[in-house]
Amino acid sequence: MTIFTLDEVEKTFTNGEIEENILKGISLSLKEGEITALVGTSGSGKSTLLTIAAGLQPASNGEVLFDGNNLTTMSDEQVRKVRAKEFGFVFQFAHLVPFLTVEEQLMLMLEVSGSTLSKKEQKNEVDQVLDVIGMEHRKNAYPSSLSGGEKQRVAVARAIIHKPKVLFADEPTASLDSKRSKDMMELIRYLTKKMNITTLMVTHDEEMLSYVDRILQMSDGMVLENE
Repeated sequence: MTIFTLDEVEKTFTNGEIEENILKGISLSLKEGEITALVGTSGSGKSTLLTIAAGLQPASNGEVLFDGNNLTTMSDEQVRKVRAKEFGFVFQFAHLVPFLTVEEQLMLMLEVSGSTLSKKEQKNEVDQVLDVIGMEHRKNAYPSSLSGGEKQRVAVARAIIHKPKVLFADEPTASLDSKRSKDMMELIRYLTKKMNITTLMVTHDEEMLSYVDRILQMSDGMVLENE
């Protein structure tokens, strides 16, 4: 089932009197339970497309449609609420809060997303997710004591703890070695399928493409291939 659609999305930046077209009328649809990878050289528009889809910046033209809602016509506050409740984010670096434990990182995400669960129920949710990612024994650890791979696993747990419908991942394996990168992609794929999430990922690592369902090749602000 299609849950996310971009229709003729354009993005233009103005530098003085010069206009630069970063995205040139991109249209695509994303389905539940699928991982779609955006690939291409630096400057091709991958991260710009991801941030527009995620409501982190507006499109210059076109529409972003999510689950029956048009994000491009919503107010900033309405989009913020959709992001907090329905979207999850994983970036190149984990960006964990240094003074919060692993458990507290996830509890904070539940609070931000507007969870109506009781504190006891939230703690149970956290325990279940940490068990899935193999980090239950580190629930009381602070980021400074975690390895790079552990930090990224916690970042993934934080991104999906509130059961989002869409996961946005921008170079999630770029800071990891080969083994940890494969572990990370196995985790993202497992969670995408288990939770029926729509996952949109930017990556430069061709070895990670074996874990995705679709590959969108981008060049000069356009999608060239849809596999």
